[in-house]
Amino acid sequence: MATHTSPQVEALWDRFHEVVNMTSRELREWLGVEPDLTPQPGPSGPAPLGLAVLSILGKRRSDLTGDDLIVMQKVIDVVEEETSAQPREELSTDERRRHRLMNVGHDPLRPQQEE
Repeated sequence: MATHTSPQVEALWDRFHEVVNMTSRELREWLGVEPDLTPQPGPSGPAPLGLAVLSILGKRRSDLTGDDLIVMQKVIDVVEEETSAQPREELSTDERRRHRLMNVGHDPLRPQQEE
């Protein structure tokens, strides 16, 4: 695996971990997969992007691949697009949007971390 330590990767890593506010356990349960990422029986399979997020959450920064960096940017883009200019009250009542966000590890109802 390639080691990526550039300032851009550091910033991407930090931003990814800001927008992904669910733990790997919470995301695994939400997606309905076993700890080994095997789908549990159900009507539909887990979101592929969510599975990629789970994989990244289990890695160290130094173990990221080029594909991981692409996934991380995509997750950031999805979360920012879905939450920008949306009042918190609207996000809390839009179950469809909340489910899309939770499929990539972002629970819009979770209080934001203070810096």
